Amino acid sequence: MDIIQVNNLVKKYDGLVAVDGISFSVAPGEIFGLLGPNGAGKTTTLEIIETLRLKSSGEVSVCGFSIDAQPNEIKKRIGVQLQAAGYYPNITLAEQLRLFAGLYSKQVNVVEMLSLVGLQDKVSAKYKELSGGQKQRFSVCTTLINDPQVVFLDEPTTGLDPQARRNLWELIRSIRQRGTTVVITTHYMDEAERLCDRVAIMEKGKIIAQDTPERLIDRLVESGFERKKEVKKASLEDVFLSLTGHEWRDE
Repeated sequence: MDIIQVNNLVKKYDGLVAVDGISFSVAPGEIFGLLGPNGAGKTTTLEIIETLRLKSSGEVSVCGFSIDAQPNEIKKRIGVQLQAAGYYPNITLAEQLRLFAGLYSKQVNVVEMLSLVGLQDKVSAKYKELSGGQKQRFSVCTTLINDPQVVFLDEPTTGLDPQARRNLWELIRSIRQRGTTVVITTHYMDEAERLCDRVAIMEKGKIIAQDTPERLIDRLVESGFERKKEVKKASLEDVFLSLTGHEWRDE
């Protein structure tokens, strides 16, 4: 049984159709990418699935529960990456984690949680004292507090340096290895290609392609597409990482 099912989902704003009758499903344990340019409707789609925004029509279920009839059951089973405004700037990371854990009536080992994202030495640091990359890592950490079945990550590597970006990829893979399903949005196509089992590409509120990255690429090549420049065996990012290392950096 699919852990997320979306059927003919529509969202309208005063005549503007932001999401136009899309359908897709996500399997348990999958890393699923929702891709598209700004304004394509992917964030609206995620917010509806996360029970944060009302739909106009269509059907959506998460973990077997309907977003219409059982939104609270869904909220107990998902983890949603918050933006910076969702955190208190003047309390420590340990206090933040305990606060969020209390909302789920759970106890957490804050050092263990922070070690998942390489922030174990920041237990007593205030959120406002973190660098941009550290804040991104902490936001991923908070999605795991309630041991969710599904985690939603909205552009989690934006603004990160190459080391942090690659290490966050490994973190996302490790989340999946725990048995958690991951739904991710990203503007980095190399990221989607390396991480995602399947992707759906949105444009103007519609899904225009949906498959594994490999099959989508193969179909493009079969259509006669050729790159203008020969692809080398390594990239400049590979050079950078080879020279500077792969460890987490504290800016």
